Amino acid sequence: MISKSISRRDFVRLAGLGLGASVLSACAPVRQTAAPVSSVATAAATTEPATPEPLPVEIVPAALQPVLRIAHISDMHIEPAGPGREKFSRAMRNIQNLSPQVDFVINAGDCVMDALYADRERADKQWDAFQGVLNADFPLQVHHAIGNHDVWGWGLGQDEQAAIKDDPLFGKGIAMQRLGLEKSYYSFNQGGWHFIVLDSVHPSEVEGSNHPYTGKLDEEQYNWLAKDLEFNPTSRPVCIISHIPIFCACELIDGNNESSGNWIMPGAWMHIDARRLWTLFWQYPNVRLCLSGHTHQVEDLRYHGVKYMTNGAISGDWWNGSFMNFPPGYVLLSLYADGSSESEYIAY
Repeated sequence: MISKSISRRDFVRLAGLGLGASVLSACAPVRQTAAPVSSVATAAATTEPATPEPLPVEIVPAALQPVLRIAHISDMHIEPAGPGREKFSRAMRNIQNLSPQVDFVINAGDCVMDALYADRERADKQWDAFQGVLNADFPLQVHHAIGNHDVWGWGLGQDEQAAIKDDPLFGKGIAMQRLGLEKSYYSFNQGGWHFIVLDSVHPSEVEGSNHPYTGKLDEEQYNWLAKDLEFNPTSRPVCIISHIPIFCACELIDGNNESSGNWIMPGAWMHIDARRLWTLFWQYPNVRLCLSGHTHQVEDLRYHGVKYMTNGAISGDWWNGSFMNFPPGYVLLSLYADGSSESEYIAY
């Protein structure tokens, strides 16, 4: 396996695993004990050299050991033909061969190239290609979130939508079926952490929007999230996963968003309810990490004790090389019992 850490003018901090141990080792003073004069004289008079005293073994405290290692993938954008299937397979083999092995994989969505504007046959073929890779001898557990391109039919014209809207797989149904989800949002516990997987893709309510979706939570999901955070013990750190970033800065420079003289970011690019969610998180200091995809960029943004990370794209620039100078890749995360985390971007 060849792992490549990426640095973009120090914009992204990439911390390699095992850094704590190496720093402790580098900083620990070397014990050098001077021998008494008599022992030196004795050694000189004999033919056998004195046995050197073994150096102390550096032991990393348990608190510095991660409780979980997670691979975060996103934005595969798989098609039936083209390079995507083979390269996605390469990425998954790369993850599977990591040592130590990861505990599980988080898939932040956009599994297929695009189902928004596809008919049923085209959507099914894309999902067949995605599942063909994921189900091929990949034993690691994968927790899935739904991406905007995973939603079937929302981008079609009104007449086309009218013809398929009664299909139970219309919209998110096809993604939930293919990913084995009973609900589009859920939570689980592992390794002393609480994980919340959100459904951040909802129909656009903006007249004349270029996007048929908006990043947000509806009232039902927001109320569920508030209750989930309330019932989670405050001693258990929380990681939240959403396809569309809850909070980010990198989308400001993805396009001419300043051309009007003011910064303008579409609600399809970042959660339009970010202020509401930040206000909720403020009540729960154990919310420590928010992971997302969508941007195809790598960003680590800290705000009021929460680390907001967008973690690149398996497909890079939709299988056309790097996007915004970020090559295709995924992020390897180390989570610690105290709620802290480290990350490494791996260009597989």
